[in-house]
Amino acid sequence: METLEFIIYPDGRVKEMVTGIVGASCMEVTAAIEEQLGHVVSQQMTSDYYTQPVTQAVSEQTQAQVSYSEW
Repeated sequence: METLEFIIYPDGRVKEMVTGIVGASCMEVTAAIEEQLGHVVSQQMTSDYYTQPVTQAVSEQTQAQVSYSEW
């Protein structure tokens, strides 16, 4: 499940936490929000950021023709 959590401090700072989004796509999700919030002071990437999406390649297998020798 993808979640965005915002903590707004009394001095106006906003802490944004993103969970459930694998890879750098979280940067795309939060770009518009960060633009509206103002200047980004720091960023700390989580382990989800460095995780690579799982992809599975499907290979096509062909059956080999088998010929038997005659005795």
